[in-house]
Amino acid sequence: MRKIRIGTRGSKLALWQAEWVKERIEKQTPQVKVELVIIKTLGDKILDVALAKVGGKGLFVKEIEEALLDQRIDIAVHSMKDVPTKLADTLHIAAITEREDPRDVMISNRWKRLDELPFEAKVGTSSLRRQAQLLHVRPDLKMTVLRGNLDTRLRKLSEEGLDAIIVAAAGVIRLGLQQKITQYLDFDLCLPAMGQGTLALECRQEDNDINEILKPLNAPYVSMTVRAERAFLEKLEGGCQVPIGIYGEIRNGALLLKGLIASIDGKKLVSDEISGDPKDPESVGKKLAERLLNSGGKAILKEIYGSLSKD
Repeated sequence: MRKIRIGTRGSKLALWQAEWVKERIEKQTPQVKVELVIIKTLGDKILDVALAKVGGKGLFVKEIEEALLDQRIDIAVHSMKDVPTKLADTLHIAAITEREDPRDVMISNRWKRLDELPFEAKVGTSSLRRQAQLLHVRPDLKMTVLRGNLDTRLRKLSEEGLDAIIVAAAGVIRLGLQQKITQYLDFDLCLPAMGQGTLALECRQEDNDINEILKPLNAPYVSMTVRAERAFLEKLEGGCQVPIGIYGEIRNGALLLKGLIASIDGKKLVSDEISGDPKDPESVGKKLAERLLNSGGKAILKEIYGSLSKD
């Protein structure tokens, strides 16, 4: 029996995701035994600083990718939204899974909806993207940095006297905690991160057997939309340091893509949506990025990167 090693972070959610992949591989390829290898990433070690201040995207994948390059593991399982748009030359995303609910959600012990939160309510989030969009509609909110795994964030909701926290629906649902969700945030209110709700299965390009094993786990339509989202993000050179939202879906044979760029304080926000050919998703993503850059996005990004360089 052949042994395949999956590299994963050690949080409950990361292990759930890796186990989900493991079960599917073993079911479709009975001659394979999958072993999970837990790898601690820099993002797991630095928990008291906002992601934007410690490097943003890549913090949760770098050490796992190094294990792939060193052949200590055969497959890496990532939350797609954590994966940088640039990969090492010898690695690639072999499969993008079906998408769980891509929305962000509000969880509160006292309030049911965002518009019910009191004036200057204290809201926790790990994301500048969420922060900017919420401040755009509720500039009175007091945003606070919320790091750690989902259990930690839920605990901090009570311990730190927060009125609400904003997290990704997908993780809450995967851990069976959806009863804690008080509001699903519509895309008009909070556009998700690139690839939110999907898993990226990464491996070495040259490993033909592994690529074949991962093929059935790829969801073609989701893959098209996420490729467009990644092209959008790459064109904007965006990461966790910049409030960028993007979401795509296939509808009536067309790829619909909606994106936004916002200032960190939410005062400036440009958004747009386009439709294009799902067979050429990268072109659709780049085209939308160019439209946003030309309609005010370039000035917003310049301002953000200028302020970051002063920090």
